[in-house]
Amino acid sequence: MNSTTVRRMTLSIAVVAALTGVAACGSSSDKGGGDAAGKSVTHLSPIAALRTAEKSTDKADSAKVRSTTSVGKLMAMTANGALTWSGGLKGNLTITYTGGQMAEMMKKAGTSSMEARYLPDAYYAHMSDAYAQQTGGKHWLKYSYDDLAKLGGASGSYMKDQIQNATPNQSVKMLLASGDVKKAGQETVAGVHTTHYSGKVDVAALAGKSSDLSADQLSALKKQLTQAGVTTETVDLWINDDNLLVKKTEKADTANGPMTNTTYFSDYGVKVTAEAPPAGDTKDFADLLKSGTATGGTATGGTGS
Repeated sequence: MNSTTVRRMTLSIAVVAALTGVAACGSSSDKGGGDAAGKSVTHLSPIAALRTAEKSTDKADSAKVRSTTSVGKLMAMTANGALTWSGGLKGNLTITYTGGQMAEMMKKAGTSSMEARYLPDAYYAHMSDAYAQQTGGKHWLKYSYDDLAKLGGASGSYMKDQIQNATPNQSVKMLLASGDVKKAGQETVAGVHTTHYSGKVDVAALAGKSSDLSADQLSALKKQLTQAGVTTETVDLWINDDNLLVKKTEKADTANGPMTNTTYFSDYGVKVTAEAPPAGDTKDFADLLKSGTATGGTATGGTGS
């Protein structure tokens, strides 16, 4: 497999991470609005309610996560596990590819499911025994966020920022920053009473507000988003009576087909531990690229949730 194909597949991993809830598509500074902490979201304006949910969710520090994602014919996948965002993103997720081209790649690598482990500076993908035969018997691939940023140019830098600062409340911030949010009713989600909010986000405009990209990087990112067919996202959030996010959905059109993601958050405050895998069983993906030994199987080390 040539280096261009490997590069594209490597970047697809970061895209998967961005699309599936480890990092929402944007964040924003906390501007305007009053502090409505302690009040039920059902009695507040949409903006005030979401600001309360943003603060409450951020303070919760950790949660169990389960999600489903699909992107046209490219992939369909599920992710289940737990994440903590206190002191940097950490956690463990089990990723299962259930359809599309990514699932076919996984089959070639000898499995359809893998473990993804997140630390503040990198994430690790546990590969199959069959794939380990190509890496000197090492099962874990390390993906440094700095390396992904270099490979991805402007989009890589943006996704690095979003992944490293990921929390469930980034989805809340994203909708707040859009300026387009409305209350869509009250619903029961997983047996819990919630208030439903909805809005539409201009992805490129939000990136300009919420990232530290230079003018040149932002221009390049907007070009990449246009080429990818991504302009706006429809975001729906469900907030419970404790002002915590319990469900989110994101929908967008892309060059690869419709993208949909649904993520559920539960058990806020759950204890989460994550450590780097044994060095003797870990291979740095950047080293694989340098040596030219990276193959199609590396792309199946996608991240999720």
